Amino acid sequence: MYIFSDRLQKKDEIVLDDDKTQIVFTTIDNREILDWLERHSFPESFIEDITNEDQSVTYEENNDFKLTILKYFQQDPEDNLLFHSRNVVIILSENKFIFLAKERKLIKTITNTLYKRYKPTDSLEYIMYSVIDILVDHTMGIVDMIDERLEELEDRIFDQTLDEQEVQKNLYFARRTLNRIGKISVQHNDIVNKIINHFPTDIRRKLQYEFIDLKEHLSFLINESKTYLDRTGYLQTLLMGFLSNRMNQAMQRLAAISLIFLPLTFIVGNYGMNFKYMPELDWQYGYISVWLLNLGIAYIIFKWLRKKRWI
Repeated sequence: MYIFSDRLQKKDEIVLDDDKTQIVFTTIDNREILDWLERHSFPESFIEDITNEDQSVTYEENNDFKLTILKYFQQDPEDNLLFHSRNVVIILSENKFIFLAKERKLIKTITNTLYKRYKPTDSLEYIMYSVIDILVDHTMGIVDMIDERLEELEDRIFDQTLDEQEVQKNLYFARRTLNRIGKISVQHNDIVNKIINHFPTDIRRKLQYEFIDLKEHLSFLINESKTYLDRTGYLQTLLMGFLSNRMNQAMQRLAAISLIFLPLTFIVGNYGMNFKYMPELDWQYGYISVWLLNLGIAYIIFKWLRKKRWI
């Protein structure tokens, strides 16, 4: 789909030339690429790893090829804090760099970013470093976005129009994403170590600072994902405390209302008894007196509750 030589070219059909150094970006199901790999003794077990979407992060090599499978985080179309991990495949040989992924949009994003950094004199090993660095930078952008969203969620917890279900859902998705980023970043860090150790000595010496920078970024991701994971736990606890406090306030108001009507209910209950001789029933001002008594008691209790800040 995309091929680098002296410049980036987009092609419907990619033809691999054994005599040329080529950098190829295409989809995993590209039959021409798979056939070319099989013709050049690409191990069958490697083919199975490439085509298996559930394949975990891995690094393998033989005499002719180096195979690296990494993860790329893709945002869920419905929930912007939920990211799914997708496989990306990097195959390195003596004069070929092949990048495979399932999503065409992902391939376009990687190639466009790489094109801004690409020089025809770059070695294939440096291209490999650049692509991994682009993947890691993308993940760092996700972590920064989650950090901003967590600040927004913290402010929303104290909003009177709080939608607790929406906040809980966002915190749940943020925790899932951060947990996945932390685990996969640890795996990526191990893979980067293997890649460095399997490079020739001269290449390793030339790219040592690039890979040191890459490992620092991965360490940042591992530490930051743990930090923000703890922060989501704190926000969940804060949300539960806020909701519990709001519920307590509601129960307190209900108790205050009950306290106001309790003595009034007692008085009304007395006059609901069927005794023959009740002097107030024959008194001209009995009805209005009972009303004044009820209102007076209710007012006194109300003022006392306001003083105690129950209502």
